[in-house]
Amino acid sequence: MASLLWGGDAGAAEGERLSSHLSNVVPRKSLRGLKSTAVPGLDGVLHCRQPHIVPDCCTVGMSASINNNEDNEEEDMVDLAANSLLNKLIRQSLVESTHRVEVLQKDPSSPLYSVKTFEELRLKEELLKGIYAMGFNRPSKIQEMALPMMLAHPPQNLIAQSQSGTGKTAAFVLAMLSRVNASERFPQCLCLAPTYELALQTGRVVEQMGKFCIDVEVMYAVRGNRAPRGMDITKQIIIGTPGTVLDWCFKRKVIDLNKIRVFVLDEADVMIDTQGFSDQSIRIQRALQPECQMLLFSATFEDSVWQFAERIIPDPNVIKLRKEELTLNNIRQYYVLCDNRKDKYQALCNIYGGITIGQAIIFCQTRRNAKWLTVEMMQDGHQVSLLSGELTVDQRASIIQRFRDGKEKVLITTNVCARGIDVKQVTIVVNFDLPLNQTSEPDYETYLHRIGRTGRFGKKGIAFNMIEVNKLPLVFKIQDHFNSKIKQLDPDDMDEIEKIDY
Repeated sequence: MASLLWGGDAGAAEGERLSSHLSNVVPRKSLRGLKSTAVPGLDGVLHCRQPHIVPDCCTVGMSASINNNEDNEEEDMVDLAANSLLNKLIRQSLVESTHRVEVLQKDPSSPLYSVKTFEELRLKEELLKGIYAMGFNRPSKIQEMALPMMLAHPPQNLIAQSQSGTGKTAAFVLAMLSRVNASERFPQCLCLAPTYELALQTGRVVEQMGKFCIDVEVMYAVRGNRAPRGMDITKQIIIGTPGTVLDWCFKRKVIDLNKIRVFVLDEADVMIDTQGFSDQSIRIQRALQPECQMLLFSATFEDSVWQFAERIIPDPNVIKLRKEELTLNNIRQYYVLCDNRKDKYQALCNIYGGITIGQAIIFCQTRRNAKWLTVEMMQDGHQVSLLSGELTVDQRASIIQRFRDGKEKVLITTNVCARGIDVKQVTIVVNFDLPLNQTSEPDYETYLHRIGRTGRFGKKGIAFNMIEVNKLPLVFKIQDHFNSKIKQLDPDDMDEIEKIDY
């Protein structure tokens, strides 16, 4: 299995940067047999430049480097593409989804198949070897339902909702590798991803799973990769971003869309969030032959995503996940009345000294508050790390991994960590600032996802809300909205604090 990412020092540097990150953050065993995605260019020279690295990934030990710039007051906006990549990087193994899977078949009268083993799929021997070499022992819940549809003859189209860590990428990579004819030297499978980094991640799965597939190669249609007009592409699997793929297909004419057998559109929710990508993807899809198998994946299915999916994938089978039922039943909630930021910190210290804490996540509304709190806690000798949106995805992944490993006991963050990060040892969540929307009303969904970081995996958890007196009505609104009790706590009453049972 070979890959080609060539031409331009931006592309090679990015490949080297991501490869370097993966080798540092992801356990070695998951990199077994992985081939480099950055290879010599057409001139035989690997173009690269030294990636910019922030020492220690901005973990604590940096009080001198944290200062209050003007833009630090900004709230962190959640970047869908960055969050998707982050979740891919920090998932070390398959995550068994607790969601119920719903299947809608285009032909309701046809039998619905599911599999419990990969052998039931009657795969080529080299693909089975690749799957087991990656550490997959049996299909995940999503794979059980999706793989029989994706590998069916004749091919069937599919729209699937699947979250990071459930084996979604491995499933559609398996479909692509199953349809490829290694003896035919032209593009046969095309996968669109919304960013360079996500395309590279998918390519690594192709390389790992296809390591025993002789003469099957992958190529990247991404920024920095130049395809001269009239060039003869002999790689069977093309992974790229919509703009570059569009250029290669219609302007440079190096990909013949009439010969594509499998078309995959990954991260559809991120795709439609990026200006221009929807139209570019639709233009590519419309040039495909009717018999081409079309697969679309998305972590969420808002109305806009669903409309896009139905527009781009004809006559599909559909796999959807029932919405996660987050509950506050096993989370004890408290609020502490404070006069100002210093008062909040003192209350936090009293609580921290009065109860036994496994690990804690503290949420701040702005970068400035997060940085200020980090310095204060560090100066008092606490093991703290800071996670905010100004860090690169690599740096965020490294910080989360250190927190998971217990190297820091407290993670201070903004809303970039409100969803999708599961750490079993987290017993306490603190809202140093309540989450508010643009009209300064409570952001109920963010509140739910924030304190949902504790009380997971069937365990009890505790949430503390630090509240200025003038914002007390917001606490009552949250209490009424969720129909759950938020009890007032006196931070100076150590006996009361020590009685908290969790």
